Amino acid sequence: MPIGPRPSVRGSLNCETLFDYEARQKRVAAIEAQMSEAGFWDKPESAQATVAELKAISAIVKPLRELVGALSDLDVMLELAEEDEGLAAEVAPQIEKLEATLEDLELKALLNGPNDGNNAILTINARDGGTDAHDWADMLLRMYLYWAKEQGYDAELLDRQENEEAGINSASILVRGPMAYGYLKGETGMHRLVRISPFNAEGKRQTSFAAVDVSPEVPESAEIEINYDDVREDVFRASGAGGQHVNKTSSAIRLTHIPTGVVVQCQQERSQHKNRALAQKMLQARLARLEEEKREAEQAAKYQNQAKTGFGSQIRNYFQHPDQRVKDQRTGYSVGNFQSVMDGKIQPFLDAFLRCRAGQPVAVTGDD
Repeated sequence: MPIGPRPSVRGSLNCETLFDYEARQKRVAAIEAQMSEAGFWDKPESAQATVAELKAISAIVKPLRELVGALSDLDVMLELAEEDEGLAAEVAPQIEKLEATLEDLELKALLNGPNDGNNAILTINARDGGTDAHDWADMLLRMYLYWAKEQGYDAELLDRQENEEAGINSASILVRGPMAYGYLKGETGMHRLVRISPFNAEGKRQTSFAAVDVSPEVPESAEIEINYDDVREDVFRASGAGGQHVNKTSSAIRLTHIPTGVVVQCQQERSQHKNRALAQKMLQARLARLEEEKREAEQAAKYQNQAKTGFGSQIRNYFQHPDQRVKDQRTGYSVGNFQSVMDGKIQPFLDAFLRCRAGQPVAVTGDD
């Protein structure tokens, strides 16, 4: 039975060239050789950064290797299917599977920024909206933790400031995994919730805002120099859960980078020393993000198309009333299932942002 024109999956796209397959393979080999050297783990943080880089590259190399092999198998299948009707029925599902794999790889190929392969430090701050805003910030924290778990990433709570009435004032998490920052960096901005307030006795509709900021975790070897003469350190007593020790000792650290006005703080650990180390890591990440924003602004200015994705810009609306939906203001992508988004199903929004930034078409709606 004829199966129509032979699909030219390989001919329409040179996968190995598009993803720089040979160069990535060489880098994998170099990292593996480095990891086998004696003393590799003597510097744990540097070693972990190297392992993270290997995972990020392997996230592309491994499926690409499988895809190239599957394309060769498809060529053979297509030849045999010309004479075998039973085998011909298996061709279309196989092509669909390969196209899905290829689409996923194309998205990963868009994560080509200098820090895209890094872990991510994500900070949430309650903004306008009173008690509802603090509750909304807590809901967003839960959403990102659920997303991280679904993607197989590790999420570590760096800092959490409880609000006296409900929710949180702010929180910071470290998300570890291949391309974590590349996927999450588009979440930076203002997130707006519209709902019937559970804190309003009259059942009125309330609009709440929470600000999200995402920065790359940078390794010790990164060229992000901080002159600590420009950094003001404040030590204070930690608040919230943690027992008597947390509330009675001045273990919390706040760092203010005076030239940029960047402020970070950490109170999650019992040890002042550990909190200081984490706060320094967070400050380094925020400054790396500022440098990246400068490069992006310069690049966008060349084309008179500066992207409005900076901290403080409204990027996404979440509605529980009058209808339930979530819509991204930048890409136009929307989903009609509010709860699924709150349960961490935000990957389609992240993918849509990547496509939009690359000038690719974006679907208007997703599956409910």
